[in-house]
Amino acid sequence: QVQLVESGGGLVQAGGSLRLSCVASRSISSLAAVAWFRQTPGKQRELVAALTSAGSTNYVGRFTISRDNAKNTVYLQMNSLKPEDTGVYYCAARWGPSGPYNYWGQGTQVAVSS
Repeated sequence: QVQLVESGGGLVQAGGSLRLSCVASRSISSLAAVAWFRQTPGKQRELVAALTSAGSTNYVGRFTISRDNAKNTVYLQMNSLKPEDTGVYYCAARWGPSGPYNYWGQGTQVAVSS
């Protein structure tokens, strides 16, 4: 079992930056994958960045995922934010190298004003 707690969301002007944090209840190095998803208005939940044993993948060019194993924390650095980035951002994790993500945080709200 893994609990994930996100923080760092808020209101920011377009062009600004935010760093989201996701603290896990156990060692993130024991997990096969940790990722950030977002749910934006009118769209399906989408994967924005992921960390696996193979490395990191950032699906939004302005966003960067990183980790601090000592703190059991995964970060999402978001730069040059746009109004369309507004939504709820979720941290997720899974044990296996593939398949669905088993564990989800409660989400953190990001709002970008124009």
